[in-house]
Amino acid sequence: MGDAMTLDIRLIRESWALVEPVADQVTLDFYSRLFAENPRIRELFPPAMDLQRDRLFGALTQVVLNLEDTEGVREYLGQLARDHRKYGVRPEHYPALGHCLIAAMRAGSRGAWQSAYDQAWSAAYDFIAEVMIQAADQDAATAPPAWIGTVVGHEMRTPDVAVLTVEPNHPYPFRAGQYTTVQTALWPRVWRAYSIANAPRHDNRIVLHVRAIPGGWVSTALVKHTRPGDTILLGPPRGTLSLEQATTSHLVFIAGGTGLAPLKALIEESVWMPERPAIDLFYGVRRAADAYDTEALNNLRMQHRRLRIVQAVSDEPGPGYGQTAIDALEYHRIIPSGDVFVCGSQEMVRATSDRLVRLGVPAGRIHTEYTPDTPVPVG
Repeated sequence: MGDAMTLDIRLIRESWALVEPVADQVTLDFYSRLFAENPRIRELFPPAMDLQRDRLFGALTQVVLNLEDTEGVREYLGQLARDHRKYGVRPEHYPALGHCLIAAMRAGSRGAWQSAYDQAWSAAYDFIAEVMIQAADQDAATAPPAWIGTVVGHEMRTPDVAVLTVEPNHPYPFRAGQYTTVQTALWPRVWRAYSIANAPRHDNRIVLHVRAIPGGWVSTALVKHTRPGDTILLGPPRGTLSLEQATTSHLVFIAGGTGLAPLKALIEESVWMPERPAIDLFYGVRRAADAYDTEALNNLRMQHRRLRIVQAVSDEPGPGYGQTAIDALEYHRIIPSGDVFVCGSQEMVRATSDRLVRLGVPAGRIHTEYTPDTPVPVG
C-alpha cells in the first residue's frame, strides 16, 4: 500500500493554497461535474447539498494539513471509510470522484494550475482511496454499515434540549469521547453527528444530548417528534477524543452547551480508573435554565470525589454571572498545568483554545475533536 510520506506534500499544499480561497466555487463545480457525469451517484447524497459541500473541504483540509502524520491520517481516513459504508459507497465510485475533484480544482485555480499538481493530487487521491477501500473491506467482515437503534428513553430537559437513550440492535463498539451519526425516518439520507454522553455500558445503550436547532432537520425530529419505541439509524462510532490523549494527572474540561456530552462520558470512564485523575469541569451556558444535566453531574461528582464542577452563565446578570466557561477558569485563578479538553460549538472551541494558548497552555495539551461528520468526497 502507498504511504503519505511518499507524496509530494509541497506541491499538494502549494496547489491547495490556490483553491482554498475559492472553496465554495470549487466544491460546487466538483458536485456539478460528478452528478452530470455519474447520475446514479447522486442517489448516495442527501437532498440538500449545502452542508455536504462544507464537509468536503473540511475533510480535505484535515488531510492536507496533516500529511506528515501518516498514522493519524490513516486513522482519520479509516474512520471516514467505515462511516461511509452507511451511504452505500463502493470501490468503483472512487475513480470518478477523484477525476472530478482534480478537474474542479484545476478550473478553480484560474489558470495557475500546473501539470505537476495533477500528478501530485492523483497520487494523493490514490493513497486516500486505497486506505479507505481497505478499511471499509476490513470493517465489513465484522460490523454492519449502520445500526438500528431503538429509542428507549426521551427526556425533555429544556424546551429545546432532549436526552435520548438508544439501544442499538447489535453490539456498538465505541469509546468514551466518541460520537455517532444519526438518521431519522423523517429525513432519509440526512445524517447528523451527536456526541455520546456515556462510557460503554453492559446494556449496550448510548445516551445522546440533542439541542433542536432552528431549521435543523434531524435535531428537530429527534427533540420534537421522537418518542420511546421509535427507531433511528446509527452510523459507526467516530472521533479521537479520549483520556488516552492525557499525559498528566490533573485535567481541565471546558464545555459549552451540549458540548458537555463527550466530556461527561470521559468523566464517567475516569470513575473506574485505578488512579482516577483530578478533574476541573467548567461548564458554560447562556442562561441558568439552560443547565440541562445538573442532577446527573452532581451524581458524578459524588462518585468521583476528585471532580470539581464550576458552572458559568454568560447572558444573565448576577453574582458570578456574565462569564463564559473560560472566563470562569480565569476568575478562579486556574492556570492549567496539565491537559485541557474543550468541547462546544466551533466558535467556542476556537475562542477557548486561543485563550488557553495566551494563558501559556502548550497547544499539544489542548485536546479538541475534528469537526464531526466531515467526510472526504465519497458520499
